[in-house]
Amino acid sequence: MTVPSPATDPPGLRRALTGRQLSMMGLGGAIGTGLFLGSALAISQAGPATIVAYVVCALVAFVIAWALAEMVVVHPEAGSFGAIAQRYLGPLAGFVQRWTYWTIQVIAVGGEIVAAGLYVRFWWPQLPLWLLVVVFSVLVLGANTLAVRFFGTVEYWFAMIKVIAIVVFIGLGVVLITVGLPESPATGLTNLTSHGGFLPNGVEGLLLAMVFVLFSYIGTEVVAVTAAESRQPERDIPRAARRMVLRLVLFYVLAIAIVLAVVPWTVTAHGGTVDTSPFVRVFQSAGIPAAAGITNFVVLTAALSSANTNLYLTTRMLHSLAADRYAPAWTGRLSRTGVPRNALALSALGLALAATLSAAAADSAYLVLFGISIFGALLVWILILVTHWAFRRAPADPSPVRLWGAPVTSGLAALFLFAVMVSTAFIDGLDTAWMAGLPFFAVLVVAHTVITRRRSTREGA
Repeated sequence: MTVPSPATDPPGLRRALTGRQLSMMGLGGAIGTGLFLGSALAISQAGPATIVAYVVCALVAFVIAWALAEMVVVHPEAGSFGAIAQRYLGPLAGFVQRWTYWTIQVIAVGGEIVAAGLYVRFWWPQLPLWLLVVVFSVLVLGANTLAVRFFGTVEYWFAMIKVIAIVVFIGLGVVLITVGLPESPATGLTNLTSHGGFLPNGVEGLLLAMVFVLFSYIGTEVVAVTAAESRQPERDIPRAARRMVLRLVLFYVLAIAIVLAVVPWTVTAHGGTVDTSPFVRVFQSAGIPAAAGITNFVVLTAALSSANTNLYLTTRMLHSLAADRYAPAWTGRLSRTGVPRNALALSALGLALAATLSAAAADSAYLVLFGISIFGALLVWILILVTHWAFRRAPADPSPVRLWGAPVTSGLAALFLFAVMVSTAFIDGLDTAWMAGLPFFAVLVVAHTVITRRRSTREGA
């Protein structure tokens, strides 16, 4: 018995992405501004124990990435995990997962574009934010209209800037910790146990930090979405997933450990802007001039790289929905170079809305977008793991890639994600996840019901 496909895989998407491009796209989507600026929030909760939070969340990200690789190697089709969810969990799951993913990525792109504009104003504060938002929107839209192999090249070099910056940062940090520099004596590891100890706020602080750290790893599913345009998905997807997660773990864990070893966590916890970024503090400790300017440039490219990759994801999800008649048919059409430009145009409208709401400082609207984004991201990850459970139970030939310890490992990861989702209801600033996420989920369920009934009526007529 074979599991029926939800729809014929739409023709036209070009298999032009190389394994090297896939790996860098995964890093580009996952490494956003959170590592450079947002890590201070997690550090303020757990202090030096934030290192443990990054390790634990890395294990969860690895389980998700490997579960995806196992499924996508068998089903390298447009829509990735959304289409696979429809295949194994039913049409409602596929509909909800793909529209949810499209929505949260549109929100993410809008937020990153606004952030990029703010980073430019670090140098030229007189420039109007709306102008910078328009310029950067045109830039990422232009990159996404290119043939996919050219897009992959653009994103490869975007992501490379982040990777080089992190490698240099780690190298400087190791020198500062072990031997020191002329203007900065070696710090050793005393900062990891001073100022209240390794776990200054107890287990509760560590658990709160995990909630914030987990969002740093959102984006590890990017590689799976590229399967329909990979040259050799059966070889490149598992390899890219493994490389991406290992690099993320290396970059995140080492970078955060260095930040905490070089700068007292009580100082780092007050970050959140470029001037107070943990990266700036380490560069300053190394005596590097213009540390804030250098970090700002890296953060700017991080924001643009993340926006570029996430916009790519929205167009491919919308293209997949159109193939299953859950989105307007015109969004599934491809250009001569195999790019779903109509889906890109519709995604751009969402980008404009998200960017406008973010820039307008309308707190109520922004909190709704923020809540939907958090709730949606956790829902997508949980559904990926549930789909993997169903995939394993289906009577079919086993995948050549196997998640170790499944279904125990995938089950534990799903429980962890569900616990994080529940905890957001009790954390100030994250409680909008449930207040906005549940109504959004209800709207999707109603929309699917209406679409299904109309389709049945038309087919029965």
